[in-house]
Amino acid sequence: MIPVIDAHHHIWRQIDLPWLLGPTQPRIFGPYDAIKRDYGIEEYLADIAGTGVVKSVYVQANWAPNWFADEAAWVQETADRTGWPHAIVGFCDMTQKDARRDLDRLAKYPLVRGVRQQFHWHENPLYRFAKRHDLAADPLVRKNVAHLAQHGWSFDLQIFAHQVEPACALVDACPDVTFVLQHAGMLEDLSEEGRDAWRQELKTLARRKNVVSKLSAFGTFIHRNDPAHIAWMVAETVAIFGPKRCLYGSNFPIEKLWTDYASLIGAFRAAAAPLSAAAQKAIFHDTARRVYRL
Repeated sequence: MIPVIDAHHHIWRQIDLPWLLGPTQPRIFGPYDAIKRDYGIEEYLADIAGTGVVKSVYVQANWAPNWFADEAAWVQETADRTGWPHAIVGFCDMTQKDARRDLDRLAKYPLVRGVRQQFHWHENPLYRFAKRHDLAADPLVRKNVAHLAQHGWSFDLQIFAHQVEPACALVDACPDVTFVLQHAGMLEDLSEEGRDAWRQELKTLARRKNVVSKLSAFGTFIHRNDPAHIAWMVAETVAIFGPKRCLYGSNFPIEKLWTDYASLIGAFRAAAAPLSAAAQKAIFHDTARRVYRL
């Protein structure tokens, strides 16, 4: 069995996450009462038991912005205590005048490997997070994201496919930063027209060699673990980016709303089964190890 790196999961304490769990947060994944509670590393380790996961990457979970360093500190303390997770993607506000002071604060935590700030915007307010659709192209954002190169950090880029144009402006302005496209561009329109548009936009983004794509959260808009949908998404995304620029992520515990970990990773393994052994190893292990320096 290929050893797996889970390149996208969250652990959290409910009391510290009003932005994620509070009533004003867009419920992009539907009713979520089941996760309005602590989800600690011990439960995560129980969830992944026997699935072949050997390392994991924690991705920021929308603590209040002024608590960004507290989030990284808590996850670092968890890792120091338990050995999990093995890397942290923290939060930093890239719309501020100069993010370098906050990046220096994050750099105090040895496991930090990158930053995520969610730029996804949609006409449907339930799918909307950012204040405007072209935030990725903002000059301040471009300047601040470029500073990540000084730390050797990546930027987890969360956008919808229709936001690829401003995203390309950001990627082009920061050639020394690796961008990790979240959830393969968050395909939400499953009509033939929607799929075609998503495919064409991702091809444009994939021309930028400093972009890789995360294979994760494919249940977000259908609220179920659908092996056929996952197989289609994996095949299409790998065809666009190539296996060496794709990496698996569970998005747990969000996906726990509708499935268990063994079923989820089983669907991803089945989806990747038609690929070569080398391609599967890239998707489930090597790309994440390279990008997040594990």
